Amino acid sequence: MFIDYFTIHAKAGDGGDGCISFRREAFVPRGGPNGGDGGHGGDVIVQADAHLRTLYDLRYRKQYLAQRGEHGRGKDQSGKSGEDLIISVPVGTLVRDEADGDVLADLTAAGQAVTVARGGRGGRGNQHFATPTRQAPLIAEPGTPGGERTLILELKLLADVGLVGLPNAGKSTLLATISAARPKVGAYPFTTLTPSLGVVTWAEGRSFVAADIPGLIEGAHEGKGLGFQFLRHIERTSYLLHLVDVSDMGGGHPVDDLQAVRRELALTNPDLIAKPFAVVATKIDAAGEGREVLRAFCAGQGWPYFEISAVTREGIPELLRAVGARIEARSASPEVAT
Repeated sequence: MFIDYFTIHAKAGDGGDGCISFRREAFVPRGGPNGGDGGHGGDVIVQADAHLRTLYDLRYRKQYLAQRGEHGRGKDQSGKSGEDLIISVPVGTLVRDEADGDVLADLTAAGQAVTVARGGRGGRGNQHFATPTRQAPLIAEPGTPGGERTLILELKLLADVGLVGLPNAGKSTLLATISAARPKVGAYPFTTLTPSLGVVTWAEGRSFVAADIPGLIEGAHEGKGLGFQFLRHIERTSYLLHLVDVSDMGGGHPVDDLQAVRRELALTNPDLIAKPFAVVATKIDAAGEGREVLRAFCAGQGWPYFEISAVTREGIPELLRAVGARIEARSASPEVAT
C-alpha cells in the first residue's frame, strides 16, 4: 500500500526531578546535601531513511513518546537521561507543524534529520542550593516537561521528470518501456493507482529518474479522480512530459486533452504550469487525424513536441536523448531551482 500523507503526535520525554538527600554516615555528624540531578528527557527526531519508499510503516502508530529522564538519587547520583526516539521516514518527506502549517524540515537526503520535540531539562538536586547560611536546603527542582506537537508528514517523491496526462495516455507503458519499473498496465481507466518511479538510462553512464503519476481528469483540482492527491509528487520535478493519446482509439481530441491537463495543473498549483515541459504524442503506430492537429498546435505555441510508439519504440531514443540533455543542462545551472 502506498501512503504519502500521515499525521502523528510526538511527545518528548519529561526531565527527571532533582533529589533532596543528605549524607548519613557513621562518624559524620553533619553530612551535607548530596541530592543528584534529574536526567534530561529524550528528544523526538524525524530522520530520512534511504530504504523506505512510503509512510506505510507508520500506519499502526499515531503516538510517539520519547523516554523520560530518571529522577536524581542520593550520594550525588544523577538520573539517567532518556533515549532519543527516532522516527524513520522516506527520503523526500516534508515535515510540517499541524498547528500553524510551518515547514519544520524538507528531508531530501538520506540521513538528514530534524528534532521535532525537545526533551525536558532535568531538575537540579539540593546539592546545588547549599550556601553558608543555608547548609541543609530542602530544595530541589522538578524536571521540565518535554515538548510536544502534532506533525503532518507529506511524502513528495524525488524525480527529475514527471509523466502527466489523462488516463490511458500511455504513461505507465512508457515508463515500463524505458526503465526497469513495472507499473501496472491495462486497457481501462486508472490503471495506475499509485505513483511509480523508474531510472532511465539515456546515454552511457547518464540517467534520470521519471515518475508516473495517476491520470488526471476534468475536475481533478476539486478532488475528482485519483491524480489530484498525487500531484505533490511532481512538485519537485524539473521537467514535465505531457503524454497525449493520438490513436484512433483515443476517444478524444488531442488538443482538448492536452489543454484539459494543463488547466488542471494550473488550478491545482500555479507553480506546476510554470515548469518546463514537452508534449509527447503517444501510440503513433495507430495514429489518426489528431496526430497532425496536435503537431500543428504545438508548433504554433512554440512548445517542444515529440512523437513515440511504445510498441515499435519509434521516437523513444530521440525523446530520451532530448530529455536527458535538458535535465543535465538544468542540473549544471546554479540558477535552476526545482
